[in-house]
Amino acid sequence: MAATPEKGTTGTVVVPDFEDVDEQAGATELDLASGDALSDIVWVEDRELPAILPPWATTWDGVHAYLDWRRRWARHMLAFHAVRTPRYILRVPFRGVVGGFRAGRAILAWVFDWQARPLRLQAIESGDTKDYVALTHIRNEYVRVRGVAVAAAALATGVVGLVQALVIPWALKAELLVLLSAAAWWGGPEEEHKLLDTADLPIELDLSAEHLNSAFRAAGLLKGRDTDDDPPRLWLVQPPMRDTMNSWSAVVDLPRGGGKSAKDVLAKRDVLAAELGLDEIQLDIRRVRKARGGHAGRLSIWVCDDDPYLGDPNTSPLQDADSFDIWRPVPIGRDARGAPVEVQFLWQSAFYGGLMRRGKTAGQRLPVAAGVLDPTVRHYLADGKGGSDWRPIGLVAHRYIAGAEEEDIRALEAMLDEVIADMEAAYATLRKIPMMAQPDAKLTPEICRRYGLRITMVTIDELQEFLTAISDPKRRDRLIDRLCRIARRGPAAGFICNFASQRPDAESVPTRLRDIVTIRACTQVVDRASSDMVLGKGRAVQGADASILAEDHLGVVVLSLGADKHLIVKHDYLNLPAFLEVCKRGRALRAAAGTLTGDAANDALTAAVLETIPQILSDALNLMRSVDKMHSTELLNRLVNFDADSYGDWDPDRLAEELDRAGVRRTTKQVKIKGQNRNGWHKSDLMAAAEKYERHPEHARAGV
Repeated sequence: MAATPEKGTTGTVVVPDFEDVDEQAGATELDLASGDALSDIVWVEDRELPAILPPWATTWDGVHAYLDWRRRWARHMLAFHAVRTPRYILRVPFRGVVGGFRAGRAILAWVFDWQARPLRLQAIESGDTKDYVALTHIRNEYVRVRGVAVAAAALATGVVGLVQALVIPWALKAELLVLLSAAAWWGGPEEEHKLLDTADLPIELDLSAEHLNSAFRAAGLLKGRDTDDDPPRLWLVQPPMRDTMNSWSAVVDLPRGGGKSAKDVLAKRDVLAAELGLDEIQLDIRRVRKARGGHAGRLSIWVCDDDPYLGDPNTSPLQDADSFDIWRPVPIGRDARGAPVEVQFLWQSAFYGGLMRRGKTAGQRLPVAAGVLDPTVRHYLADGKGGSDWRPIGLVAHRYIAGAEEEDIRALEAMLDEVIADMEAAYATLRKIPMMAQPDAKLTPEICRRYGLRITMVTIDELQEFLTAISDPKRRDRLIDRLCRIARRGPAAGFICNFASQRPDAESVPTRLRDIVTIRACTQVVDRASSDMVLGKGRAVQGADASILAEDHLGVVVLSLGADKHLIVKHDYLNLPAFLEVCKRGRALRAAAGTLTGDAANDALTAAVLETIPQILSDALNLMRSVDKMHSTELLNRLVNFDADSYGDWDPDRLAEELDRAGVRRTTKQVKIKGQNRNGWHKSDLMAAAEKYERHPEHARAGV
C-alpha cells in the first residue's frame, strides 16, 4: 500500500507505507541515499512523478547556492589539510616503515602458507601422521608455486624500475611515492586505515544522518547510545540534501516503539539546535501532516547555514498594488525557507504583541493596507500612542482616533458602540436572508453585493494605553466587554478585529480578550512566559517561542494560526510613505465607489493628513480630532509629546503666533472647559483655516 506523497520543492515523491516496510524481514532502516528502499517505492499513475533533479538544481538561485556551498566546502577542506601538512610529512615515512613490515609479513605468510600452520600442529599433537603428510604436501606445493610467482613479480618490478630510472626517472619517483603512501596507509591503526585526518565539518558544510541521530539521541528522543551495536535510528524518508537556498533539508520518521511523537520533537527544538551546534533560529522543524503524506511521527527538518531572518526585508506587494480583494489571503511576509506567507484574516481576529521597537505596528499595518485597497471595506482605527504611524489612515477611515487622553477614550467608547450597532444591524440583515442563500450562516461576496453588507476592520494599536488610562474598574470592564463582544461575534458578520499591545499581561490586555483571538503574532520577548501571554498558554512548549528571537530580528514574529500551527515569519516591509500612497489609492477607490464616509469625508481632516496645510495646523488638527476645543497649554503639551524636536522650545505666545500665521482666525481667545475659562482654541476655527487651503491650494505652496 502506498502512502500519500511527500511534497517537496520540486515535485511529489510517493514513499512506502512503513506498516508494510516493518513486515519485511531484516528491515531496520530506510536509506534512500544507499538505494536500499528504491524497490519499495510505488509509482501511482494519478500522482506526480518524483523529481529527476535534486531540489537545488531546479532554479538558478539554487545552482548558485550549491556551487557556493561546494566552494566553501573545498576551501575548508583545503585549509584543514594544509595546516596538517607537517604532521603528514612525519607520518608518511614512519607509517611507511610499519606498513612495509606488515606487507612483507603478509607476503611471507601467503608464500609459506602460515594460514594452515595451526592445522599441521594439531595433526602432530594428535599423532595423525596421514593428515600431517597430506597437509605438508599441500603446503610444499603452495610454497613452490607462490614462491615462483613472488620471485617473478619481484624480478619484473626490478627490471621496470631500472628502466624507468634510466629513461623516465620522474615516473619512478611518482611510483615510489604511491607505494610509500600505500604502505603508510597500511601502517596506520588496524581498526581504521587512514592516512589523512578526518575533518570535523560544521553542520553548515556537512549535515549527515549520523548528525541527526546523535542529536535526537542526546535530546532523549531516541533510545540507546551511539556506541551500542544496533541502536534505534531515524528512518530517512528524504536523506539530508542541499536545498534551493543555503540550507539542508531532510524528512525523517521517528522509529516505532520509541514512545515519541512529532510533538515531543517540537518541544525539544532548542536542545536539538544546541546538539547540532546551531542557533535555534537556524533550525526549522515541522510536523508533516497526513494531507502531505505524513503522520504523527514524520518531521520535515530544515537547517540554514546562516540566520535566515537577518538582512533587508522584502517590499510588500501591496505597495504597488492598484487594489486588493479582502476575501483573499493577505501576503504578510516570508518564512525561514523563503516561501511567501499569506494569511486569511477574514472570519478571524488578530493580536500582535511583544517588545517595543520590534516591528509590531509595521506588521499590523499589512492587513490594514490590504483592507485599504478594497473600497468595500470600512475602517475603524484607534491608535493609543497617538504618533504618526497611522496618520495616513485618516484618508480612508470612517473613524480615526489618535491618542489615549480622556476625550480619546470617550471617542473610542463611542466608536465601539457604533461598531456594535453596525454588527447587530448586519446580523439582523443576515437573519432575514433565506437559509438556502447562506448555507454557512455568514457573509459571502454575493450576499454583500445583494443585501448591501460590507466587511469592517476594527484596528486598535497600543491597546494597553487605553485600558491602563481608565482608572474606574467598572468603566474599564465595560470597554473590555465591548471589545470581547466584537471579537467574539463579529467575524461571522464580516468584522475583522486587529489588536496590538506592548504589554500583553492580564492587567493591560485581559486574558478573556486574548483567548478569543485566533491569529496571534509575537515579536521578541524576554522569556517563555511572556511569549505564552501573546501566543497562548503552553505554546512555547509546543515550539512557538518568541523568546528565541534576537534584537536584530526586526519585523520578525512567531505567528500562531491555530492550536497546533505556527511558524516564524519575517514581515514584508511597507514604510510610512508607502502606506500613505496606499491610502491615497484607497481614498481614490472609495471616492469612485461612493464609499468614502465618516471622518474621511471631512476635507479639513483630510488636509491635515495629506499635510497640504502648514505643519502646525496639520499637527494641531490631528491632536484635536476627538475634541471641539482645547486650552493652549494642553495643546502645547500634546504638541511637545508628539514632536519634541519641533515644539520643545515653544510657549503659548509662539503657538498663537504660528497658528495666526497659518491663517487661523479665532472667534474667541478664551475657551471654557470643565468650568475653567482660559486661553485656548476651537477646532472649528482650525478647520475653517484648513478648508481655505483646500479651496486655494496655492496658499499652502506659498506657505501662507
